[in-house]
Parts: sequence; C-alpha cells; structure tokens
Amino acid sequence: MGRIPIMAVSPVVDGGRFPASAAEGERVPLTVNAFREGHDAMGVQVRLRDPDGAESVLPLEPLNPGLDLWRGYAIPDRPGHWSFTVEAFSAPYATWAHVAEVKIPAGIDVDLVCAEGVQVLAPVIEEAEAGLRPASDATLARAAIDALRSHALGPQGRVAPALAADLAAVLRERPLREGVTTAGPYPLVVHRRRALFGSWYEFFPRSEGARFDPEHGGWRSGTFATAARSLDRIAAMGFDVAYLTPIHPIGTTFRKGRNNTLEVAEGDPGSPYAIGSPDGGHDAIHPDLGTMEDFDAFVGRAKELGLEVAMDIALQCSPDHPWVAEHPEWFVVRPDGSIAYAENPPKKYQDIYPLSFDTDYEGLYAAIRDMLELWVSHGVTLFRVDNPHTKPVRFWEELLAEFDEKHPEVIFLAEAFTRPTMMHTLGKVGFHQSYTYFTWRHTPEELSEYALELAEAAHYMRPSFWPTTHDILTPFMSGGGEAAFRLRAILAATLSPTWGIYSGYELVEDVPRPGAQEQIDNEKYEYKPRDYLGALRSGRSLEPLLTRLNTIRREHPSLQTLTDVTFHRADDPQVLVFSKHLPGEATPGGVADTVIVVSLTEHDRDSGTAVHLDLEALDVPGPFEVEDLLTGERFTWDADPFVILSAGSRPAHVLRIVREHA
Repeated sequence: MGRIPIMAVSPVVDGGRFPASAAEGERVPLTVNAFREGHDAMGVQVRLRDPDGAESVLPLEPLNPGLDLWRGYAIPDRPGHWSFTVEAFSAPYATWAHVAEVKIPAGIDVDLVCAEGVQVLAPVIEEAEAGLRPASDATLARAAIDALRSHALGPQGRVAPALAADLAAVLRERPLREGVTTAGPYPLVVHRRRALFGSWYEFFPRSEGARFDPEHGGWRSGTFATAARSLDRIAAMGFDVAYLTPIHPIGTTFRKGRNNTLEVAEGDPGSPYAIGSPDGGHDAIHPDLGTMEDFDAFVGRAKELGLEVAMDIALQCSPDHPWVAEHPEWFVVRPDGSIAYAENPPKKYQDIYPLSFDTDYEGLYAAIRDMLELWVSHGVTLFRVDNPHTKPVRFWEELLAEFDEKHPEVIFLAEAFTRPTMMHTLGKVGFHQSYTYFTWRHTPEELSEYALELAEAAHYMRPSFWPTTHDILTPFMSGGGEAAFRLRAILAATLSPTWGIYSGYELVEDVPRPGAQEQIDNEKYEYKPRDYLGALRSGRSLEPLLTRLNTIRREHPSLQTLTDVTFHRADDPQVLVFSKHLPGEATPGGVADTVIVVSLTEHDRDSGTAVHLDLEALDVPGPFEVEDLLTGERFTWDADPFVILSAGSRPAHVLRIVREHA
C-alpha cells in the first residue's frame, strides 16, 4: 500500500494491461484517489516521461477533498510511447502553515509554532545547497527562519515571512515532501492528431464520373482520374479524409445484382466487398478504376489539397479470389468439400467467403500484413476496417502493435457495430477510432448518456459519429427529409471530434429499401453518379452547411475534444443543450474557448424553451455575449436564456462565448 494510499489512477486501462491512449496536443485528464490518516496536509503529483525519457512534474489539485479525488492535466506534445508515475506525499509546510494561521492569531503556543516552522523550512536550504532546488528558494527560507527566531518581533511579525505569498508559491510549485509513495509507471501511447480529430468523406470511386453509354449498351465505370476531380469539392467542404470503399477486383461467381438480389443484369458491377477475381485480390486494383500509377496520382492530388486517403479493408474474399485456389486452408471447408460462404441466417452472402484464422494463422497474418504494407507504401495513411469484430482479437492486437512500431502514423478505424465489450476491447488492443451507436441515439437523454459514456472510455476508444453510411439508413433519417439530415449533421459534427458522412448525404438521399434500414438502389450494387453542382446551384444541397460545420470545428479547439463536455438543462425535454470548454492554457491562442450547442432532437417540431446553464462549467461570471456560428447573430445571455428553434429554419444554435484577448 505504501505510506500514502494511492487508488483508482486514471487513465489506466485494465490495471495497465493495455496502454491508455491520447493524441498529441490533447488535454488528458489525470485523476487519482489518494488520502492519508489524520488531518495533516498532503499533496499529489504526476511525473510524466516522454518518449526520449525526459521527465516533467505535473501537480494535481484536490477536486473534491471529501472524496479524496485529485485531478490535473497533461498535454503531450508529440506522438510516441509515454508513461506516467503518481507520487503522493505528506506536505509538512502546508500542515504547519494551517496550524500557524489558527494558533498565532489566538496567541497559542507561539514559541513552539515558530520552532516547528524553523524545523519545517530547514530542508529548503539543505535541498538548495544540494542543487535540488534554486538558490532563490533558500534565500526566502532563510529570511523566514530569521523572522521565526526573532523575539524582537511580535507573533504575527515572526510568522509573516514564512506565510508570505512568495514563499508559499515556491513551496506549492516545489513542495517539501515526506513519506513519498509512488504508483506506476503506467503506459500512455500518444498518436498523431488525426487519431482524435478529423472529418471523413466516404465515396465509391467507381461512381465518380460513371456514365451510361447507350452506344456500348451499358454503364462505364468512373476511374481514379475522374474521382480525383471530386477531391477539390471534398476539400472545399473542409473534409480532412477522403475515404474510399474497396477498390479491388470484384468476383463474378454469385455476383449480386441491384439491391442485393441474385438477379444480375448485364453490366451490374457487383459489390466491391466481394473482393477478388482473376485480376487479383486485396493487393490489386479493379481494372475499371485504372492502374497503380493512376492510384498514386489520385493520392498525390489528395495530398496537394490537404486530404489524407483512407482505404476500406474488408478481410473477406469472393469465390474468385486468388487466395481461394492458392490457400484453401485460409477458409472453412465443409464436409462436402465446399467452402463456407458468409451467412447470418436467414441472410446468405453467397458472393463472400469469410477467412478462417484457425488453420494457418501465421501464413494468413503475413499475407494481410504484407497487403497493408503495400498500400501504406502507396500513400494510404488510414484504414477503415470492415467488420473487425468477426476476426480474432488476438490477430488485431498483434497486427496493430506491429504497425504501431513500424508505421505509427497509420490510423485504423473499426467499423464494429456490435456488442459493447467487443467494441471496447478493439480499442484497447490498438484501434485508434471506432464507429458508434450514435446513428441510433436520438433523444436528449440517449445522446447525453451516450456522450458521457464515451467520454469515460476516451482513454482507449475514440468515437467516430456518422449519421448514415452506405449500409445504414435509420427510420429517423428516412422519415425526416432535409430537416433530419441538417439536425444530425450538426449533432455529429459538434458532439464528436471525429465525424463523417457518406456521399449523397448533401443531397438528402433518404429513400429506404423496403424491409431494410439501408437505401434503395444501394450504391454497393450499382453505379450512382450524382449532380452535386446542379443541386448546389438550385439550393437543394447541404454543402454550405457541411462546409460551415467543418470550418467551425477547425476554428474551435473545444470541439476537437471528447472529455470536456457538460450537459445543461432545457425546459423542453426534446431539446439537447451541451457545452464544450477549454481553458486558455489548453488552447493554441491562449484564450479560453467555449462552444454551446442548443439543438432540437426531433425533425418534425419547433420549440420555444428556456435553457438553464451551468455558468461555472462555462467559466463566465454572469451575463455574457454569444455569437451564433451558423448565422453570425449575437445575443446577450445569462444563466437562463430563452431560445426559439425551428426544424425547418433553425434546428440548432451553435454558439461561441465571445472572449476578447486581454
């Protein structure tokens, strides 16, 4: 246990079995339960070690003395493997100062209190002489000791230098410590900023530039060259990541037709998730899209525009994948000699063979690792992994550790819409980000509860919020039209540091396939070229809103955090109110940044309601000025402002608290 009990250290994942994670520049909360017997004062600090072994000391402050909870913040300044150690100690100066402030004014034990003060301060001089603290500390301590020993001074005069603000400040910064107890070290892996903050835009490259060619009797696929033209529009909307669905050759055996049917018409391109044909597998490009040189040009153009390229990695094969013939041991072979296709009864996916990791684990591991290495060598810096929860967790733990060592800049997003335990474990073993249940959380109670749950797990699982995907169109989104799409974009972009949309979102594509929570005429099974420019010119596009949201996110560091969120109350139970706040010491400009969001959560109603704000959480003393970042309007608010929201014209306020430079 040690002299000073230290309990419940955070961030620590499963007792240190897995490293906690953070991003460079992120304000990482450090909390500890530490206490001692009796009434003597104590202190807690954290010794933070960077990847080069250099140490810095961070003092923790008592957050709630009655609960023995201490808190401080670390802001790691670069990626790498860090660690931290907690140190708790008795604080003899603070104990003596409290006694002196009580007894001296009452004239109790004056000589004894002064003698104790001399005894307490003597180590300051000793430590300075030993080079353990600045000589200036000893100068202050000597002056205080001289006064404590002087009987020519009155009681207050004798203790005044020892209690003075300058010496007290020195001993807060460099405290005298006794009975030092340590806990740790605890691992902390720090990733690059994109692991925490970013805006993703998903699209099917084959649809960008696809056209129907009546002379040749069918569709012509888009290519990397035509898809590259779309990058300008994506970058102009402020997105950071251009995310490509699978770009590999597609099998023809049991190819799916439109809307996932087995009736395949001439020219149907098939699902890009049925990976592999005689043209190659996961390490090849579909011939319709172009060559590897064309892909390199696409990645190069993205980088010119400030975009990173993310690839969709689906670890599954069509029956025509080269691995099926070359390595049948990588699949489940049934008693009749056939390979088992994917199914989730009663659903059947005859065009997809799942991989099996139980027969030749090492061989399959090496093949997947080498395939990912290939795409990294061609400039891919992020991977969205399809259904990682259907693969052994051991595999991900080993693979992600290897990539963390060789390519720490590469980020993996888990598309794991599954049980919470699996989602959390994937984060613990190394996935940088995870899809979430945000898509199905709608009421203020659901959203606030879920956001706080995610904040609690922020040190190992970072969420990515998506209102829709190419696989998911919820009843809320298919029934609410443009109002629903506006509302959910605002919430996703402000509640989570990482968010994304699937192409067509800006056009409010909201018609479901009967009997399924996905779009009709699903792009997985057909080409889907879109007239983005025409929709924009006619005022039918959400591009201006998406652009504004991404601009707001970049300009406000508080929206780039996950843990600094506070939920407030509204009289209307269907209105969500939350704020994100960073103090000046945690922002690049040194000025506190606070954003307040007041939003409807239903797409078919209006609201006029009072909201009730926690001014302490906002770090404002009373009436304050806010600016609506969506409209530019300014208002003077207090703790209980009244707001009017309309699903059609103003579904939400996104407000900054106006704080001018001092």
